[in-house]
Amino acid sequence: MIDHVSLQVRDLGAATAFYAAVLAPLDYRLLVERETQAGFGKRYPEVWLNARPDEPRASPDTGGHLCLRARDEAAVAAFHAAALAAGGTDDGAPGPRSAALTPYFAAFVRDLDGNRLEAACFPPPS
Repeated sequence: MIDHVSLQVRDLGAATAFYAAVLAPLDYRLLVERETQAGFGKRYPEVWLNARPDEPRASPDTGGHLCLRARDEAAVAAFHAAALAAGGTDDGAPGPRSAALTPYFAAFVRDLDGNRLEAACFPPPS
């Protein structure tokens, strides 16, 4: 089981505001603020932002991304809309996807530093 993840960001203040808006539809909130870190979660910090002002943006071809579970398709769509409204970029509009084991509904965005984020839900079979 994964306990938490950390992402590097160049501007902690801007990134914290971005993540507060984007993670709210997934029921995450800002739980910890430090000089060089911010932690978001539901009951404890699961997503940490670490200030790295001298680092470059994330490369678009890293192959890595952070996927967080959404309660339903509406939350996925709200996550995507919030990211675009907060200055993120679209990297895959909300919609059905096919996986190796099961179909799911997801959306992808890039944060202000180029990190790729996904929100996904697994609707019951119809």
